[in-house]
Amino acid sequence: MTAITPASLLQMRSAILQQNSALQKAASSAVSGVGAVDPAQANTQQTSFAGAMNSALQQVNSLQSKAETASTAYEKGETTDIASVMLAREQASVGFQATLQVRNKLLSAYKDIMSMPV
Repeated sequence: MTAITPASLLQMRSAILQQNSALQKAASSAVSGVGAVDPAQANTQQTSFAGAMNSALQQVNSLQSKAETASTAYEKGETTDIASVMLAREQASVGFQATLQVRNKLLSAYKDIMSMPV
């Protein structure tokens, strides 16, 4: 396992912030272009948003798999580095919580849109 340093934590934080801003840009461009975008562009935007969501879900799944592997290795006695095990589990937990919050926001936006008068 790799050692966790403050620099690597800051790098992970900046990567998360970059992904967040990319998702916000994708969402704002999709919302600002409603009604003014031709179908070919709309399909491209939808694909990129779906790709971004798929990529994010795969990353969360990967983090959870790594955490499970680290936990299993610790339980079997193959490793004694409890700090790396706990860090992997916490990273997976934070990723899952972030995914859950995105889902909740999407559901809230859907409900708001569906309750709008036409």
